[in-house]
Amino acid sequence: MRRVVVTGLGPVTPIGVGKEAFWQGIMNGKSAIGPVTRFDPTPFNAKVAAEIDNWEPGRYFPPHRLKRLDRYAQFAVTSAKLALDDSGLSFSPNNPQTRVGVSFGSALGGVSNAEHQHASYVHGGVKAVHQTIALQVFGGSAHCNIAIEFGLRGVGTTNSNSCASGNVAIGEGARYIRDGFADVIIAGAAEAPLSPLSYGAFAFIRTMSRREASIACRPFDLNRDGFVMGEGAASLILEEYEHAVARGARIYAEVVGYSLNNDAFHMTTPLPGGDSCIRAMADALTQAQVNPDQIDYINAHASSTQLNDANECACIKTVFGASSQNLAVSGTKAFYGHPLGASAAIEGVICALALQHSFIPPTLNFETPDPACDLDVVPNQPREKPLHYALSNAFGFGGINSCVVFKSV
Repeated sequence: MRRVVVTGLGPVTPIGVGKEAFWQGIMNGKSAIGPVTRFDPTPFNAKVAAEIDNWEPGRYFPPHRLKRLDRYAQFAVTSAKLALDDSGLSFSPNNPQTRVGVSFGSALGGVSNAEHQHASYVHGGVKAVHQTIALQVFGGSAHCNIAIEFGLRGVGTTNSNSCASGNVAIGEGARYIRDGFADVIIAGAAEAPLSPLSYGAFAFIRTMSRREASIACRPFDLNRDGFVMGEGAASLILEEYEHAVARGARIYAEVVGYSLNNDAFHMTTPLPGGDSCIRAMADALTQAQVNPDQIDYINAHASSTQLNDANECACIKTVFGASSQNLAVSGTKAFYGHPLGASAAIEGVICALALQHSFIPPTLNFETPDPACDLDVVPNQPREKPLHYALSNAFGFGGINSCVVFKSV
């Protein structure tokens, strides 16, 4: 079987843009969550978010390209640029590549931009609407714009598997390489959901925290009360192992396991007993050919909601048994919020960097232990520890469960 390794990382997040700035943000141990400034959140019970401040797309795109890229696509293409630069690979439309492809994800795609354009239509009529709106708002614009930017004529897809989209993009991208469809895949996800209707949709169903910014996102804490919406993107360069070695590439990690299934139960409530979640983790370990006690670190989905955090912990204890008490499990969304489909791609970057640096990021804002989450959640302080295997969990609306196993190389 062809092996798949990670050779480039391109995070675009509220705590830092680019690998160095992002990792420094993790090392600093400070959250980027603050009051919503993109719009007036007064009508909603939630009023905080993780925004990318001072975003300057002109640093990455010429004016003629920006006319066709909304914020979501800007994040996507920029993350791909950063990941390619980090990998040492260089592609151009002047030399199209048929063995290089894109596997991307997003929960909402360009929906927020469509919302803004609708407001323009209501106030100014048809002539006030951007002429390229049809090209900007469809979900597939992520992988299409990346392909256009770099001349990538290989396999290309954008999945929309809610909050699991990033993991699905990584897992399916790895499968394209293993099955011989490509030698290099840009895998990742992007999200720009911070607009009134998109934000309000989650506030209406009371899934977002109503606390002040400094303590709003608190995974595994007894007093958690919901997630905090964020925005951003991340790309990982997946490369066939021999291809990477032949060019002397730096290898962060190997993708050795992947799983995807569905609860087939409810759009927002996890399946009682967690059978599908349990099977997702077990299947990923089976594909990775590792035993539960070989996993050193889990980057949990840990959305900071009461039901989902407790369910994830119960499922981890079932899969890992006695070894779960010696397993480091952190939820990192308190750093950068929950950018929906982009979350797992960002957390894939975290897993790769954690393996490289032998460093486990903490769970921020953990104050009061919850008996339902009685695992080692690495509270508030990072931990240095040699890491060989890391598991990244991503569970989304609709009952979607996806897991990816990374191995140090």
